[in-house]
Amino acid sequence: MVMHRLPRATKPHYVRAALGATFVACFMGSALPAHADPVNGDDLSLTAQAETGQTASQEAKPAEKDKIDVTAAQVLALAREQIGIRENARGGGTKFQEWYANSQRAQETIARDGGHPAAYLNAPWCAMFVSWVGEQTGARAQVGWDAYTVTHARWFQNNGRWGTLAKPGAVVFFAWNGSKSLGSIQHVGFVVKDNRDGTISTIEGNTGNGLVEERIRPKSQVVGYGYPEYAA
Repeated sequence: MVMHRLPRATKPHYVRAALGATFVACFMGSALPAHADPVNGDDLSLTAQAETGQTASQEAKPAEKDKIDVTAAQVLALAREQIGIRENARGGGTKFQEWYANSQRAQETIARDGGHPAAYLNAPWCAMFVSWVGEQTGARAQVGWDAYTVTHARWFQNNGRWGTLAKPGAVVFFAWNGSKSLGSIQHVGFVVKDNRDGTISTIEGNTGNGLVEERIRPKSQVVGYGYPEYAA
């Protein structure tokens, strides 16, 4: 059973404090102890903020000028090329985290949530992986970018690009307890295909033991899908 990825006990306290409410953890396919609670106080505070719509996700709505000449196949091809990339023992060291820490979006999310750019370097990076792929393919205007999964999902919803059908290249958001509330989202990746057997194939960052991997996930764990407007 796929459960919540617990914070590493070795992560320095000052890094956790700097992250504050900025991130929701990305998750891996390992068992969670029954007593462990995947939502801490920081997560709850930001979830409440997201549920009221008081986030930066509404500030960058795609416009006609944001149409892109990038296909879903191209986005998935680049995502697949990253399979096998692994984080270091501190939960960092990936090009996805380094890129995000130095991006304009990091400054925007820090203004929104607090913290410091350096905190992104060892932070959970599933959403940063998705954002990086969008940036590198030229599809950022449609894929979106954020380090917080709930805000990223809210951006799709606010722009009328949210639904329940698995489509290749869609951005898929997960909650391991089966909740369909955006505030419960814990992980994000790309849909490769609908397997027509109650599962989907995906490409995800920060899964397994901190890897980019292709996975098969039950649809019961899907909160919903964000639909970039890819070129035909």
